[in-house]
Amino acid sequence: MSQETPEVVLDFEKEIVEVEEKIVHLQQLSKDEDVDVEKEINRLKTKLNRLMNAAYQNLTPWQKTQIARHPNRPHTLDYIHALIDDFVVLSGDRCFADDEAMIAGIGKFEGISVGVIGQEKGRDLETRVKHNFGMARPEGYRKAQRLMDLASRMNMPILSFVDTAGAYPGVDAEERGQAEAIASSIEKSFELKVPLIATIIGEGGSGGAIAIATANAVLMLSNAIYSVISPEGCASILWRSADKVKEATEALKLTAQDLKKLKVIDEIIEEPVGGAHRHKDVVFENLRQALKKHLSELLELTPAELKKQRTEKFLDMTRNLKTSVSSKKK
Repeated sequence: MSQETPEVVLDFEKEIVEVEEKIVHLQQLSKDEDVDVEKEINRLKTKLNRLMNAAYQNLTPWQKTQIARHPNRPHTLDYIHALIDDFVVLSGDRCFADDEAMIAGIGKFEGISVGVIGQEKGRDLETRVKHNFGMARPEGYRKAQRLMDLASRMNMPILSFVDTAGAYPGVDAEERGQAEAIASSIEKSFELKVPLIATIIGEGGSGGAIAIATANAVLMLSNAIYSVISPEGCASILWRSADKVKEATEALKLTAQDLKKLKVIDEIIEEPVGGAHRHKDVVFENLRQALKKHLSELLELTPAELKKQRTEKFLDMTRNLKTSVSSKKK
C-alpha cells in the first residue's frame, strides 16, 4: 500500500501554512458546529494573501530551488494526465530493461498526435522507489531514443517534460554506458526532423536533463531550476562544504529568469503566487496555451528547417554564454 506524502513546509512558508491551517480549521468548525466565523475567515484570507505576495515576489534562488523540489509539485504523469489524451505507454529499450524513471509514449495534444517523454519522480515512498526518484539509467535514455525514432517515422511532434536531479550515478548505470546513452540522446535530438518542445517543470539537472531538452523550443516554469550541476554538488566541489549551498545556487544562475536573460530558454511559464503545488490546474492551462503557440509556429517549418533551427539555436546559445563570460572577466 502506498504511503501518503507528508506535508512539507518550506522554511519561508511557515507563517503562511499556519494561517492556511487556521482557515481550514475555522471552515470545518463552521460546517460542523454551525458557528458564524465568516468575518474571522475573511480577515485571515486577507492576511494570507498579503503573506503570500510578500514571500513569492522576492524569492531567492535557493527558495526557488526548494519550490522546484517540492514533493507536491505536479510531476510528468500529472502533466500527461492533464494535457495528453489517449496516452499509450511505450515500455522498454529493446536492449536491457524498462526504466520507469523515464516515461515515454504517444497520445494526442489538442487533437495532434504527439510523442511524449519525461522523467517521473513519484509521489509517495512506493512510487518514488518505483521511479528511482526521477533519475534514469541508460535504458531510460535508450527508451527515449526509441520514442524519438518512432515519432520521427510517424511525423509526430515530441513534447518532453524535464524533472530530474540528474541521471542515475550508480555503478550499474555506468557499467551499462550511462554517458554514451545520454550523448546518444542528445545526438538523436539534433537529427530529428519533427518539432521537439521541452518544458522544465521542476528540476533540470545536468546531462540527465539536456538528454531530452535539446529542443526547438525550451520552456520553463517560473519556479523551476535548470543547471549543469546541483547546488549541493557545486558547493562540495568549489567550497568543499554543504554550508555553501546557497552561495552555489546564486552562482549557478539556475532560475528561469536568469536563464531567459542568458537565452538558454525561450519562454517562462508563470506560476501563480504560491507555486505550482498550490495551483496545479492554473499551471496546466498556462502550459497548454504556451505549447499550443510554439507547436503551431514550429509546424509551419519544413523538416530541414526544424533540424537547422534546433542546431542553430544551441550554437547561438554557446556563443551567447561565451560572450557573457568574457564580458564578466573584463
